[in-house]
Parts: sequence; C-alpha cells; structure tokens
Amino acid sequence: MLTTGPLNDLTGVRHGFFTRQGGVSEGIYDSLNCGFGSGDRAEVVAANRARAMARIEIEPARLVTVWQHHSPDVVTVEAPWAQGDNPKADALVTRRPGIALGILTADCAPVLLAEAAAGVVGAVHAGWKGALGGVLERTVAAMVALGASAERIVAGVGPCIAQRSYEVGPEFAAPFLAQDPENESFFQDNGKTGKAHFDLKGYVARRLVAAGVTRVEVLPCDTCAEERLFFSNRRAVKRGEGDYGRGLSAIYLEP
Repeated sequence: MLTTGPLNDLTGVRHGFFTRQGGVSEGIYDSLNCGFGSGDRAEVVAANRARAMARIEIEPARLVTVWQHHSPDVVTVEAPWAQGDNPKADALVTRRPGIALGILTADCAPVLLAEAAAGVVGAVHAGWKGALGGVLERTVAAMVALGASAERIVAGVGPCIAQRSYEVGPEFAAPFLAQDPENESFFQDNGKTGKAHFDLKGYVARRLVAAGVTRVEVLPCDTCAEERLFFSNRRAVKRGEGDYGRGLSAIYLEP
C-alpha cells in the first residue's frame, strides 16, 4: 500500500493506494485484484477487498465503489450500498465518517482528496476522457457543496501510467488543444514514429490546481512499466492477455 505525505498529515483521514501485491488471486490477476468487473472469481475479489480494507482498519462492507464509465459524473455518498447496486459514475464524495470511497484503476489516475477541517473526502477515477470532460472540477465542486473549501483541499494522485509509457496517435491531442492550446506541453514527440507521449499525471495535476486545489502530490509510479507492483490495461493489451486486474485506491473519514 502506498500513501501520500499531504494526506498522511491530515487528522481523522485514512487512505491507501494499493498495489497488486498481498492478495489471493492467481494467473493474470495475481494477486490483489479488487475489480468485480474483471473475469476473476467474485469470491476471490471480495476476499482481496477485505484484505485491503483491513490495511486501513475498516470493515469491507463500508467500502463503496461505482460503475466507472469514463465520465465526469460524481455521486454524493450518504450510506454504503450493496455490491451490484453501484451507480454509474467516476467520482465519489462524502462527509459521512466511516464510509470508504473506492476507485479502481489499471493505468488511469486514481485521485484521493480530503478537506479535514470541513470533514469531506473524495475519490476520482481520472482517465484521459474523464479528466478532459471535467470530472476533477466537478468533484471539487461537489466537495465544496458539502462544506469544503477548495483551497484547503489536499489531493494525492496515485499510481497511473507515466508519460514514457503512454504513446498516443496524432488524433489524440486534438480535443486537448481545442480546450487549451497550452495543453500542448503535455505531449512529447517520441522522435521516432511521429507519435507523441501523453503526460496524464501532469494534466490531472493542472486540472486540480485550476479547480482551486493548492496542495497536490503526484506519486512517481508507472503502472505500465512496473509489472511487479501494478496492474495495467495497456500492458495486458500489448500482450494479448484478454483481461487484467484492477488496483484499488480508497479514502475515508474516521468515525
């Protein structure tokens, strides 16, 4: 499990960006696969989630996740829901203590946020499409609606694909440049094939700052390249593996 310094500094907030290690899954899901949307056995995924929640000392039934679909949609959580009742969204916020907000990723950026003074936390699945569509700003706005102050929000950007591993085609940059010509700084020509490499981490961090978040820490990980530690959709696709595990990131307010 990985953590970020700014979130660790907060009283009454616990969080974790879990690696793929320490679970009971086998094969391509080895070993802490927490995604029910994968082809892994449901009972094994449930056991992995329970192991992860034990690390941050909360009951597995208090963990809530959503049906992620690369959208800007945010849900406000008032009480835990049963697995299978997950709403479609890509971010969650709450001011209710004892509810763990969970995000599943395998190259996209997991973002955990907290405003300790107001007692509000959030979790975001920030792939390129959701980040471009405004999921980060909407999450900050949803936290503010619950009483948070944007400038007091602390954010941690967890393990995701690094720029060196994120090669994209020439058409990929178009919507980013249409949004803001300065977004060109997030694309680096690889000098070989005419394709570019996209800096998802940098883009996510800038969008958070633009939303008013003044303290952002980005973990220096590359999910695609660091196979021992992380699941990766891109790596699995390159190998023709057919499926991949999902890593969990979670945050909650202590009761």
